Amino acid sequence: MIYEVNADVRKKLVPMFEKIDSTMTLSYLQGHMGTAWVDNLENPTVAQITVGIFVFFAGDPKTNEAKELLYNLPDFALVIVDSDDWKELIETVHDGVCEKFQRFRFHKKPDHLDRDHIQQLLTALPEGYELKRVDKHIVEAATFHDLSEDFISQFDSVEDFLDRGAGYAILKEGQVISAATSFSIYDDGLEIEIASHPNYRRQGLATIVASTLILDCLERGKYPSWDAANPESVELAKKLGYIFKESYDTYFIE
Repeated sequence: MIYEVNADVRKKLVPMFEKIDSTMTLSYLQGHMGTAWVDNLENPTVAQITVGIFVFFAGDPKTNEAKELLYNLPDFALVIVDSDDWKELIETVHDGVCEKFQRFRFHKKPDHLDRDHIQQLLTALPEGYELKRVDKHIVEAATFHDLSEDFISQFDSVEDFLDRGAGYAILKEGQVISAATSFSIYDDGLEIEIASHPNYRRQGLATIVASTLILDCLERGKYPSWDAANPESVELAKKLGYIFKESYDTYFIE
């Protein structure tokens, strides 16, 4: 049997997730967002943290509850674990319905992000384009959500995002065509979500919105964490000053 974790139990999970290098586990462990489940509320030996579609498992994968937790997933899940034993269990339990692929981590060092360099990436926008901080009007625009369902999805409401999150968008003729926001937040920073409309890619717009959000974070003493899903995102991160750390296995489970 598995149990949903409350705030009193949450601190017991901190040692279990030490080996997973993700700010999203911190988002939950520090009490900002997400949910968690365990096998035992008094003495948990296996645990799951879910933040949106990202699901993290840690602890002993040999327990019966580990298998039960592996079915406790959102409709679409990106699953990340910290050992080969967990990977073997995932591939057994979800044989035929999971796809393993690589995501890419970067070192989380604020001094890697040179403000002067990033400022130089803020080239002028073409005539008719606007760069704006994400406000209530933009958050409620259909074109904003068309770019990514995850720009504000981890927050309790629009008001919660505007209060605790951050983001910038580029508009053309009132339509949002590129944006970068806080997918999730933790004590010392945020995890970046970025997307551009297919018709406006390779024009440097993602560089501009990302640079603006990063500079805003650094100005406020927050770290803008970057985790890449594809080689294009890796190259943009490197351009901005992030230093590549490693690729890691991720499981897509529908």
